Amino acid sequence: MANIQQTEILTGLTQELRRGVVVLAVLSQLDEPQYGYSLVSKLADLGFPIEAGTLYPLFRRLEKQGLLESLWDTNESRPRKYYQLSSMGKEVYQTLGKEWAQMVDIVDNLLKGKEGEEDGNN
Repeated sequence: MANIQQTEILTGLTQELRRGVVVLAVLSQLDEPQYGYSLVSKLADLGFPIEAGTLYPLFRRLEKQGLLESLWDTNESRPRKYYQLSSMGKEVYQTLGKEWAQMVDIVDNLLKGKEGEEDGNN
């Protein structure tokens, strides 16, 4: 029974981690215009699957915040709304990227410290 509980806890914690980086993952792919399905596919191919039901509300929120710009392409039989980083979005993305890199370094050092303790090396 504890194994099922542990799995549920781990699943929830993993989802929290993903929620924390989904904005950064999305912004990282919008230097060129993307429409929703193309971005869902691209992120999945890169190992970061995201559901359309998560992506579209995120697009709307980021556009409202001024981080994304959108435009409709009506040249195809089915019109598509494309999104890309605004100038402010590019600046925010660069800053978030630096923050992410610092956090990764810090957490890596924290984890390495714990691993060393477990191995008896500290």
